[in-house]
Amino acid sequence: DEDMIIPRMWDGNGHATGRLAPGGYIVSTDPDGKAWELWSAGYRNPYDFGFNADGEIFAYDADMEWDFGMPWYRPTRVNHATSGSELGWRSGTAKWPAGFPDSLPAAVDIGPGSPVGAAFGYGTKFPAKYQKAFYICDWTFGTMYAIHLTPAGSTYTAEKEEFVSRNALPLTDMTIGKDGAIYFAVGGRGGQSELYRVRYVGEESTAAVDARNQAGAAERQIRRDLEAFHAPQADPAAAIELALANLGHTDRFIRYAARIALEHQPVANWQDQALAQATPDGLITGAIAVARQAEPAAQPAVLAALDRLDAASLNTAQQLDLVRAYELTLIRLGEPNAAVKAALAQKFSPLFPTDDLELNRALSSLLVAVRAPGIVSKLVGLLSTENASSGQTNLADSEADLAQLAKRNASYGRAVTGALDNRTDLLQIHYAYVLRTVNEKDAWTLADRKGYFDWLDRARHWTGGNSYRKFLLKIEEESLAGLSDTEKLALETLGARKPYTPPPLPKPEGPGQKWTVETVMAATVEGLKPKTRNFEHGKRTFAAARCVVCHRFSGDGGATGPDLTQAAGRFKLKDLVEAIVEPSKAISDQYQAHVIQTASGKVHTGRIISEDDDQITVVTDPEDASKFVVIERDDIEEMMAAKQSLMPAGLLDTLNEAEVLDLLAYSLSRGNRRDERFKR
Repeated sequence: DEDMIIPRMWDGNGHATGRLAPGGYIVSTDPDGKAWELWSAGYRNPYDFGFNADGEIFAYDADMEWDFGMPWYRPTRVNHATSGSELGWRSGTAKWPAGFPDSLPAAVDIGPGSPVGAAFGYGTKFPAKYQKAFYICDWTFGTMYAIHLTPAGSTYTAEKEEFVSRNALPLTDMTIGKDGAIYFAVGGRGGQSELYRVRYVGEESTAAVDARNQAGAAERQIRRDLEAFHAPQADPAAAIELALANLGHTDRFIRYAARIALEHQPVANWQDQALAQATPDGLITGAIAVARQAEPAAQPAVLAALDRLDAASLNTAQQLDLVRAYELTLIRLGEPNAAVKAALAQKFSPLFPTDDLELNRALSSLLVAVRAPGIVSKLVGLLSTENASSGQTNLADSEADLAQLAKRNASYGRAVTGALDNRTDLLQIHYAYVLRTVNEKDAWTLADRKGYFDWLDRARHWTGGNSYRKFLLKIEEESLAGLSDTEKLALETLGARKPYTPPPLPKPEGPGQKWTVETVMAATVEGLKPKTRNFEHGKRTFAAARCVVCHRFSGDGGATGPDLTQAAGRFKLKDLVEAIVEPSKAISDQYQAHVIQTASGKVHTGRIISEDDDQITVVTDPEDASKFVVIERDDIEEMMAAKQSLMPAGLLDTLNEAEVLDLLAYSLSRGNRRDERFKR
């Protein structure tokens, strides 16, 4: 799962399913295009980039607008693309949070949009500030931004400024003209192509300025010295010495460059020194390097080194880095044993939850992965709070800017305003997402299950991107994967899941007859040969015979009976026919009805769906999970297994032969209309 401790979900609409890292990337090559080197990776689509006067690359990367409302959404952004940089784009839900220490953050988040052309303003006859700006074009919302970069250690901070904008201005590319003006083109999607010029008409000086930055030069040189070792060295001693000296540097980009330099040298030459670092930043960075490069046998040493750190005494950024270091140790070096899991649960449970959204995401993921005691109930409790994320949005830094932006493109803007006006809770979605992986039955109480599925019902009323509802559906499907049909029915009975309500059912065509196992089997000899049956007619008959009321099939139907989607894998043809014609001949313990007589003289017949030391819950109507009784055990005088199945006999007797055969073919097809039994 590409270094994610919680298994990913692919996009609900299928975007980039199966696509793995590096995602979008930047390469360097020689003038002949013969020698290629991967320079920077982990982008969605770095459509354009430019070099600043200090020789540094800045790239304008795309977002995935279908992820609006999800905690893994990443806005379009400008990245400082340093040597060996990893920006963390992964398909589906597996995008790395910006705070992961094994990736690098954006210089500035822009917001929703479609990145196109970009260029630095060198050569413009503009005031000094604008000569040094990095200009980026957004096709969707008709905006050219001026990005103002300020040195910050070995990297830069950045501020965005709307430079040119209007409705219906689909920018495509830009360049600096010899006359000192900016020229940009618009067009695409059948629109009118146009060329515009931007020139300065004010009073400020437009004399050419030296755009190089003296600030940060020393730190940039340290980083570049480390980057020179971003390849295996014939004699690695100098690379290892410089890298070890900078693993704990206060500058995140220098720490990152030091780790990449170290990872390119033989791990045996530096592992012990990396794990002996004296500062928290140095130790965490060193441990990550070992986790990424060493063999599984190194895991105890890495864990022992990280265990030296008192998590509670670290600042928020260091706590996040520490959690990630442990994650990578478990992911890269092997499944931890029970003692390791227990120790991690004890170390981090007291810290959760915190006031920091990103740290809460990391802590909840790790605590679920190690199955920390009580984590399910704690997370379900947080699902019921008013707003775990305090109304935060990850679409952009400024909501006012977003609202203004959305007005420039009515079609795309609706998705933005919808996500703002009826916003999701980012943390709660993450909590539900990680909880979907907990399929151990003893980790959940029935109340926790109810709270979880109640939340899913609420979340369906929020607004997100095009994949939002499908992500929720996949979360629900995977959450149900570990439940028996009885447990699913219990959730419906408690109202945590809505019972299946069938649409108006068609009537059998008939004329019917008294069907027996023998007469049905005789009809199948010729009637179930390849390419003889009708899929749609079988689907209709599944409803007409009322099978759909009690049985789920291919994702649709009731839950009081077993899911029949996999019937072909469990039953031979004759077994399936016997189960339909003679349902009481062999009754599964899971679907066994009971007759219960109470001391007060009442008799209840139905299926037990939950029980504890004090009471049992019985669904009394096999076609309606909302009809149930709760019986105190002290009031039970007698309880016995019913001899008759809840499934009535004679269900086929209203059907004609074609209906019976199409029903059997449909039931055995697993919902595949291309099954060999069906006509093409």
